[in-house]
Amino acid sequence: MKFLFTCLLIFVTVTIFSQDDSLDTTGISFEPLYDEPYNVNKLFIGLQPFYGELFATNVNAGFGIDAHYFLKNKADFRVNIRKSYSSRFFDQNRENAARNGSVQNKPEIFNYFEFGLTWHLKDFEEQSKTKMVLYKNSYKGDQWASRVPLRKEVPCKVRKIYGARFGGVVWNSTLDVSRALQLDGRTNMDFAGLNDTLNLFSNIYSAGIYAGGSMTWIKNVAVSFDEFDNGLDDGILTLFADILYSPYLKVNDIEYQDQLYKPTILKLKSFGFRAGIDGKFNRKLSWGYGGEFGYRPSVANMGFFVLIKIAIPLYGTNLIKAQPAPKEGEL
Repeated sequence: MKFLFTCLLIFVTVTIFSQDDSLDTTGISFEPLYDEPYNVNKLFIGLQPFYGELFATNVNAGFGIDAHYFLKNKADFRVNIRKSYSSRFFDQNRENAARNGSVQNKPEIFNYFEFGLTWHLKDFEEQSKTKMVLYKNSYKGDQWASRVPLRKEVPCKVRKIYGARFGGVVWNSTLDVSRALQLDGRTNMDFAGLNDTLNLFSNIYSAGIYAGGSMTWIKNVAVSFDEFDNGLDDGILTLFADILYSPYLKVNDIEYQDQLYKPTILKLKSFGFRAGIDGKFNRKLSWGYGGEFGYRPSVANMGFFVLIKIAIPLYGTNLIKAQPAPKEGEL
């Protein structure tokens, strides 16, 4: 938990201090090289070596893959798959069930699958500005570390997309039933009269849909500075908010001493919500980030979550095949 909030704090701090304009750069001239926010890659595939999720149902961390495809100016599609690293690092309930569980249920690994569509309700271009760090190749090591970076404001175009989001979400996890009962003001005794010293675990499965809206900003601009290296801003930033609904929520029967106990005592919440941010860069090999928080459909009192994820590398392509060179004698 502390690690997740520390990462979020660092991200916010960097964002705030990156807006420092105390140094005068009015005398620095530049020439535009290109300014084409519609000329971005169509497909992005990001390998996520790390994600961390503070999920009340099951705190977990792991790896994943994220694919994002832009269909002209009409829509874009998204697929995200995540999986915990291991029981010990880090799938909290699965590890607790394996070490301390009193039941015969086999604990499930945490898995998450999401696929969706964003329809572009409005896709347009506006004039804007961006701030670029002024850098030279001669700034290396301690010389760059001790220098206060200059930032130059540059006019540019920005592409904006208002989107309507739709999609599906499927996930499963080990569930700490004894803790779920405690959060509901109950005990194991209320559940089939089992001893309160038992550590009850089961598995939970969810399949649902989401619908919401998003706002995307795309910049793809480069300039040539006098006495400094070329500057570049090629970011894609999206803010979104969704309503979540899971018509399918199932908790497995609990098996104890070769008897099955149905967990009907547990209250399930089918509705939830989330809000988040997603960022990436329009380069062949780069990186991306994302974060969201909200209340995921799950057992009552166990739906809150905060998620951060990082994609390194993030591969981007236009899906345009290179044309073969003409043979001798051909045009």
